[in-house]
Amino acid sequence: MPLPSPICRPPRRALLGALGLWVGLIGTPSNAGTPQPAALAEAISANRLDAWEQVLATPGSADDAALLERVNRFVNRSVLHGEDREIWGEADYWATPRETLGRGRGDCEDIAIAKYFGLLRLGVASDKLRLTFVKSLELKRAHMVLAYYADERAEPLILDNLQTQILPAHQRRDLLPVYAFNNHGIFLGSAPQRPSKQSPQLLSRWQDVSARALAEGSTAPAPQS
Repeated sequence: MPLPSPICRPPRRALLGALGLWVGLIGTPSNAGTPQPAALAEAISANRLDAWEQVLATPGSADDAALLERVNRFVNRSVLHGEDREIWGEADYWATPRETLGRGRGDCEDIAIAKYFGLLRLGVASDKLRLTFVKSLELKRAHMVLAYYADERAEPLILDNLQTQILPAHQRRDLLPVYAFNNHGIFLGSAPQRPSKQSPQLLSRWQDVSARALAEGSTAPAPQS
């Protein structure tokens, strides 16, 4: 039975962080007058995308834990929650990282996808990452997070926009895993290292957003070892 559409309201701290990008750009009005709304929005978008590229351009000599923290913090602070219909005019649209960061708005799927491709750009192995559909037991709604596995037997770390701190799965008792996926396949929620018999091609939205993300410059996942 399909779960209801995900709900992904971020914590207040993340909202304030994203709003800070606006405040920093607006600054004090100059003698030249107030910028037009469209020009201001374009400048804010360009600034946010430049900042994202700087995050991804930083040499990837740091260990995975530092990279997870870097990407999780930036995306959570930069993207305000919004519903697909109000952002994109569609009931369920999966945005690429540049679309999400350009708008500065997205739902939980968009946020998790941005983190996934951002970590790939920084050199984190794709087979350590799982986009994971969960049920939020507190909100009683479907939700998406990004899970990181240091190795195939490790407990995953959860990158989420509802909780700014990266926590091991056993500390996220508010989340019930349903199923997970990445570019290598679909995995059971109860056994995330066990591939499902379903084909990843069934996730048409994932195939579509992956192709669009690669076209805009995201790193292609390496073949699974």
